Amino acid sequence: MTITCETSGPAAAPARPTFREAVKIWAKIGCLSFGGPAGQIALMHRELVEERRWIGEQRFLHALNYCMLLPGPEAQQLATYIGWLMHRTAGGLVAGLLFVLPGAVVMLALSILYALYRHVPLIDAAFLGAKAAVLAVVVEALLRIGRRALKNRPMVGIAGLAFLAIYVLHIPFPLIILAAGLAGWVGSRVAPVLFQSAGHAGAKADTNGVVDQMFERGELAHAEPSLRRAAGIITVWLPLWLGPVAVLWAAFGRGSVWTQIGSFFSLMAVVTFGGAYAVLAYVAQAAVDGFGWLAPGEMLDGLGLAETTPGPLVMVLQFVGFLAAYRAPGILNPMLAGCLGALLTLWVTFAPCFFWIFLGAPYVEALRGNRALGAALSAITAAVVGVILNLALWFAIHVVFRQVVSVDWRGIGPDLPVLSSIDWRAAGLSAMAMFAMFRFKLGMLPTLAACGMAGVALAALG
Repeated sequence: MTITCETSGPAAAPARPTFREAVKIWAKIGCLSFGGPAGQIALMHRELVEERRWIGEQRFLHALNYCMLLPGPEAQQLATYIGWLMHRTAGGLVAGLLFVLPGAVVMLALSILYALYRHVPLIDAAFLGAKAAVLAVVVEALLRIGRRALKNRPMVGIAGLAFLAIYVLHIPFPLIILAAGLAGWVGSRVAPVLFQSAGHAGAKADTNGVVDQMFERGELAHAEPSLRRAAGIITVWLPLWLGPVAVLWAAFGRGSVWTQIGSFFSLMAVVTFGGAYAVLAYVAQAAVDGFGWLAPGEMLDGLGLAETTPGPLVMVLQFVGFLAAYRAPGILNPMLAGCLGALLTLWVTFAPCFFWIFLGAPYVEALRGNRALGAALSAITAAVVGVILNLALWFAIHVVFRQVVSVDWRGIGPDLPVLSSIDWRAAGLSAMAMFAMFRFKLGMLPTLAACGMAGVALAALG
């Protein structure tokens, strides 16, 4: 992802914001962070680089490059990184939490409404339209990421192999990511020109941002690498992240829905390279076919809800955790269980994001010129394109067709639609959504709203 900014020349940096002033801006960003990672990063760039000059252009891009190397939502981690630079750990916590909380509250409310009123006919019709729009959004993401990642034949080959691996061979997503990273690392030594990655070269130092001036004055001692500090972060944050999962495992056993939620989404927090779209197919298949938490169409419903809320798109996992616990509450009230499931999902999804930043940010300079690491990232991004293609195909056959059959030959084989079961309403709405987004460049939220209303209109017409 590349962001450019024209400047008229060097200027004195504004005064360092107080912690209270920073909290207000982080809350504003959290409430306005619609549009996926591209829109969220553009919003932060405008607020923090262009308008307030809290951080210089090159340091902003350098921080973004580091966050793109990490699993998890890069925009939320970028906010945490910048908040940490300005106000240490407290600043990072506030920036990261306020980026997530507005969307989390909205998503929880929408999940509750979905559980209570999902089968009301007009609501069901609106979700039919939303699913069609979500399919168009996923296809648009596939094309956007593909244009950026597939620059040569080796990258196209990696994407194709990743698609076949997950769609036909059912190889787990984490193994595909590891294999792609290894291929990139080897490729950087065999054919470095084909596996080079942009964004890791050295850059000129900024001098006109608040953070940059703090660095010049020697006020960023907390950003210097320290083995003692790293050990302290590991000692604190690993138990905070995984401790609740271990307690649930000991208390309820491996088969409990609480243990399943905690352990599964903890794994997702480690392998979500390439953004939410890359992991959604794997989550959808595990939640539907593996754990039985959701029906196929419900994952699409959750993604549609997540597209309409501020914050990271990976917030859809909260929807999955809510329904998983809501439908297996044990002795608890189902609604209370659902809320606790959503909270547990949020915790194990986002606690690692703070861990990655607080642990790795002081060492970020060592990563800037690492060509092997950049090549591994390029290969992983190419593999992500293949995984997103699987996601788009998986969504398409479950939206447009009412019946799907699994071809199984010794444990391998794809899912194929029953052609006679086509839902012409869904097919038409999907075509309309794609035409609106690709031909008229209609935004995501207007497309979702238009398709939702079209679905209601079709239901009303019989």
